[in-house]
Amino acid sequence: MDPILLARIQFGANISFHILFPTITIALGWVLLFIKLRFNATQDEAWMNAYRFFVKVFALSFALGVVSGITMSFQFGTNWPGFMERVGNIAGPLLAYEVLTAFFLEATFLGIMLFGFRRVPNWVHTMATFLVAFGTTMSAFWILVLNSWMHTPAGFELRNGVAHATDWWAIIFNPSMPYRLAHMLLASGLTCAFLIAGLSAWRWLRGDQGRDVAVALRLGVTLGAVLIPVQILVGDLHGLNTLEHQPAKVAAMEGNWETRGNVPLVLFAIPNERERRNDYAIEIPNGASLILKHDPAGVVPGLNAFEGKHPPVAPVFYAFRVMVGMGLAMLAISWVGSYFLWRRGHLPRLLAYGFVAMTFSGWIATLAGWYVTEIGRQPWLVTGVLTTAQAASAVPAGMIGTTLAMYLAIYVVLLVAYVSVLFHLAKKGGNPASAPMPAPTRLQPAE
Repeated sequence: MDPILLARIQFGANISFHILFPTITIALGWVLLFIKLRFNATQDEAWMNAYRFFVKVFALSFALGVVSGITMSFQFGTNWPGFMERVGNIAGPLLAYEVLTAFFLEATFLGIMLFGFRRVPNWVHTMATFLVAFGTTMSAFWILVLNSWMHTPAGFELRNGVAHATDWWAIIFNPSMPYRLAHMLLASGLTCAFLIAGLSAWRWLRGDQGRDVAVALRLGVTLGAVLIPVQILVGDLHGLNTLEHQPAKVAAMEGNWETRGNVPLVLFAIPNERERRNDYAIEIPNGASLILKHDPAGVVPGLNAFEGKHPPVAPVFYAFRVMVGMGLAMLAISWVGSYFLWRRGHLPRLLAYGFVAMTFSGWIATLAGWYVTEIGRQPWLVTGVLTTAQAASAVPAGMIGTTLAMYLAIYVVLLVAYVSVLFHLAKKGGNPASAPMPAPTRLQPAE
């Protein structure tokens, strides 16, 4: 295989594994702070028991996120040396800011957050929880600043082919950064919400009727129901921003080949890149023009206008539909679940199983969205500045393929172990597996 393609697959595998865990910890830190503040205000042990359970989930996720992030960063030197050679003057400081303002903050106070509840004053423990949550968000901020700059570079000039910063404010607040940051933070919130709801529903179905399970289940379902409409709105704004700055990506997302008006919304199709058309298309007339231009006759760019300089169509097209489909499923189940919890006081058993099945739905949606974003940038690594081929190393394909196989094997084992440990923790917090499954009863929230 082409060594550049193998290197892309390897980096994609690494970042796909890595992003799973920050997607949980970014939002879970703030959820833990909310739970701790509720305990401080009410002195209700249900909130503290919920905190003790989910802080273990945070610790496990944080550890895997750190380890996988270090492994990923090595590839800048091994597989992509051209990246730092050309844009290292900008990427290097941004990565350093992430370490200085975020990672050290998290590492310093994580120990207090995990083990200091009975060893330090309560206000110190609460402050440590806040600082860890703030640190995870700052880490996401700097990484997304760099990633957004790679999509919509600004505030720099090229000298002998090397990028030099001329305006750090323009670099940090580049055109796509606010939309990308908001979209990712909301994705983290939804991932965390459905993880909490799924684990809590599983504990409830196993017979753990503790009030800590009840408050966690209600919190997860409600958080998901509140965030998903906001995410849909932000996603639409992000799409309009992408249309302005990366129209080829939007053309691939929509499966639109010709620049024209009255563009239909393609619900499903098989993109045929060889013949430049969609096979077996199911469409809504004028839908894409209406969404992207707010005008049924609005002109939408087509892929044929970017021939040779547009991303591979099928992966972007399918990944976008997986992301949207999962978002709609989240919307439906969270709103139905909120209705039953807040109006009826309980979840029907079938709906509880639905939340268990959706425990990791946030991962699926996040990965699909990430593939749309990153594959949709091709052939550019930094839009208009550096192509993927220009940044690649001369490492032979065989060596890249060998390390890729090793990475994949390790990641599969770690992922299975991670999921197993999460449900083992939930099992320890609940009743024995032999306990009879209870009939639905009212879930009483903590006062």
